[in-house]
Amino acid sequence: MDKEKFRKFGYKFVDWVVEYLESVERLPVVPRLNPGEIKEQIPQSPPAHGEPMEKLFEDFRQIIVPGMTHWQHPCWFAYFPANNSPPSVLAELLTAGLGAQCMIWQTSPAAAELEEVVMEWLRKMLGLPEGMEGCIHDTASTATLCALLCARERVTGFECNEKGLAGHLRVYASEEAHSSIEKDVKIAGFGRRNLRYIPTDKDFAMIPMELERAIKEDLEAGLKPACVVATIGTTSSTAIDPIKEIGEICTRYNIWLHVDAAFAGTAAILPERRYILEGAEYMDSFVFNPHKWMLTNFDCSAYFVRDPGTLIRTFEIHPEYLKTGVDANVKNFRDWGIQLGRRFRALKLWFVIRSYGVEGIQEFLREQIRLADMFRQWVEGHDRFELLAPVPFSLVCFRYNDGRSEDELNRLNEQLLNEVNETGELFLTHTMLRDKYTLRMAIGQRTTQERHVKKAWDIILDKAQKL
Repeated sequence: MDKEKFRKFGYKFVDWVVEYLESVERLPVVPRLNPGEIKEQIPQSPPAHGEPMEKLFEDFRQIIVPGMTHWQHPCWFAYFPANNSPPSVLAELLTAGLGAQCMIWQTSPAAAELEEVVMEWLRKMLGLPEGMEGCIHDTASTATLCALLCARERVTGFECNEKGLAGHLRVYASEEAHSSIEKDVKIAGFGRRNLRYIPTDKDFAMIPMELERAIKEDLEAGLKPACVVATIGTTSSTAIDPIKEIGEICTRYNIWLHVDAAFAGTAAILPERRYILEGAEYMDSFVFNPHKWMLTNFDCSAYFVRDPGTLIRTFEIHPEYLKTGVDANVKNFRDWGIQLGRRFRALKLWFVIRSYGVEGIQEFLREQIRLADMFRQWVEGHDRFELLAPVPFSLVCFRYNDGRSEDELNRLNEQLLNEVNETGELFLTHTMLRDKYTLRMAIGQRTTQERHVKKAWDIILDKAQKL
């Protein structure tokens, strides 16, 4: 492809993206397809000869787009959001054009140094303790795995990397912790049986007294506590574990404290929500995802550590072909995580923060929280709906309840969810809270307005009435 054709289709693709973001509201949020329908439209063998870009673009529009679930739809209320924004999209275009592999300072000095600066910006925006340093990973799952590996090495005197994992190391998390904790525990070699789930209180937050009891029991049994994973904003209900009390326990027993704030951490940019980080001085590591609630394209996960030395010692390698003359004076982020190859993720984050400014991001967050509070009031004001969890951020957990048995209510609410999603007008997901089938209204998409939330409530009421 010559430069003129590249320019022609570049303009065309940007125009398409602009139109898509403006018109996505007219599409069903989730495609009405059966498994295999997309594959049936694509040849089973690759073409022997190159095809024109016109044909590729047409197939993209006719085959791929109708088969996509539209995360940028203003009636996206499922899971958590995966926001983008025009500045972030444009930065991704520039990143793709540069095509840089940013594993060490020498391979892209600007990428390495911009990442340092942007992570310090984020630290200040959130109000994290002075001295915490960070890097950007793909997802919180990867960041948590890094935390577990660091905890493993610290508690064994860095012997696991040399001799392998021996003995019974224990990891603790609340019963509401994200499923990635279990996966990471298995990958890190602790073994699933050594992940101990701690009971939660009426608001689904970890009970510190239960944590300490579990730690004492394990110590008496000859086991070695290695890491506690606390959560700010659990996936099911956005519960907030008490970081200060948990941190005091971790300090007492010399246990690594990792805090997973993947979705809700962004809220700490708001001064009035900064209470969620009370006890941050006890954290050994902390992660949140700008790609969830901070207008930044997936993937972009911000990981902070109190002691970069432990992180680097856990991951550093020094093959001859990666040594450079400036290694002693720079940060080589290949030593800050699992991946050797690294994308230039800092650019889109830089574009977003500069384009919106801290005040613009705060305004966006406050509006999302206002919409969630409005929806909460509608639920609480209705005689046949009930709230099932507190609403500290922008997730509302609720269900329809007309007084029938719990088993029947579970079946009824599952049917209600299916009926609502079948309309294609909005998309909700569910969870289980204390064995109750729970509908999750996750508000956070960039273009969601009050009218979209009202539309969702009207559809929910209509389907509930018909059921």
